[in-house]
Amino acid sequence: MRLLQFDRFYQLTFFPNLFPVNCYLVENEGALTLIDCALPFSARAITQAASQIGKPITRIVLTHAHDDHVGALDSLAKEMKNVTVSVSKRDARLLAGKTDLDPDEHQTPIRGGIPKNIQIVPEHLVQNGDRIGDLLVVASPGHTPGHIALFDQKNGALFAGDAFQTRAGIAVGGQLRLLFPFPALATWSKETACQSAKRLLDLKPAYLAVGHGRVFKNPAQQMAQAITKAEQKMGAS
Repeated sequence: MRLLQFDRFYQLTFFPNLFPVNCYLVENEGALTLIDCALPFSARAITQAASQIGKPITRIVLTHAHDDHVGALDSLAKEMKNVTVSVSKRDARLLAGKTDLDPDEHQTPIRGGIPKNIQIVPEHLVQNGDRIGDLLVVASPGHTPGHIALFDQKNGALFAGDAFQTRAGIAVGGQLRLLFPFPALATWSKETACQSAKRLLDLKPAYLAVGHGRVFKNPAQQMAQAITKAEQKMGAS
């Protein structure tokens, strides 16, 4: 596990040189908010990182309900008795293993590693515009129907889950990178993901922190280029 410090947040990366899986610890009023839970074996490293920082984890927020983002959820939530777990109202169904689609959603199967045995039921179901501490919830469907991003308006950090990837080159969710194709292969709707990427760019983030790949500082130009490439590829298909 690799731990990197930024402005008010920390990136924890598992398998940084192979299949990087990130989660984030965000400082907020003497405590930490954990964004995503990485892999099932990640719980101990996450709690050790919080101990190293010297602050307790009081909130867990899931950007979406794929296995590599919720893996350590049960272990962490059971160990931290007073932690609050949040997920979007839409992806709460996916977290429970339900893959049905609403009539107004893109009618293609939900992809990726769908949780099959998560025991924790999040008590806090969020939607666009809600706040979790200093973090603004931004609906960003596409990778999954209920995918959310979190935007810290104090430092401009955008925690974008798999709405973007930065491993093997920055890309919108759903756009294939041959050296790291997994986020694209697990994306439910490329068209919806591209629309969400535009909304995230409108936030003018100072940092782009994603589920797979390094943190980008002042990422607007790279995000815009990735969106243009995504639109071109969809238009050519």
